[in-house]
Amino acid sequence: MPESAFANIPKEELYIFESQVPGPLDADRVVGAGPVPMTYSHRLMDQKPIETKGGRVRIVDSSNFPAAKEITAALVEVEPGGMRELHWHPNSDELQYHIAGESRMTVYASSANAGTFDYQPGDVAYVPKSMPHYIENTGTTTLRYLELWQSDHFADVSLRQWLAFTPYELVRAHLNIDKSVLEKVSTYKTPVVPA
Repeated sequence: MPESAFANIPKEELYIFESQVPGPLDADRVVGAGPVPMTYSHRLMDQKPIETKGGRVRIVDSSNFPAAKEITAALVEVEPGGMRELHWHPNSDELQYHIAGESRMTVYASSANAGTFDYQPGDVAYVPKSMPHYIENTGTTTLRYLELWQSDHFADVSLRQWLAFTPYELVRAHLNIDKSVLEKVSTYKTPVVPA
């Protein structure tokens, strides 16, 4: 192309500006271009959720969206009075975007330090990698928020699972919990628990 073809490019960068609305996607196809090797879109709401008595979770990562090589997400819905169980993520920090409802999150750090925060739609939250946390629905409507991790796969460990799968002697040595109590802890993971 001649250099003159680029003579009218704006000198200032444009970020948000008025323009024509694009036409239908089919009209935008390049003739002769084949399909891309993998799709770059995923319909999260078409995905079957993990249903519990307290709500539901839809998780997208590289296992169901191959293009997600460096990002994982979960859409969490918690019914009034329910909570996202106490858990932590061993592979990444967590970012949250609160979409609907009201919530309270407690994050536990080392040395018996913890912080509790209230959230509403539009708020963003951050949880450092491996820090235990839980999120309560403190409102009267369904809580909806998006969780994001910089990882190709979803990974979490719930307190329930940790207690159930850690050898009893080790748990007793650290927490002094009677074996009869630990035998009642379910090994089944329930990401959202009811009130």
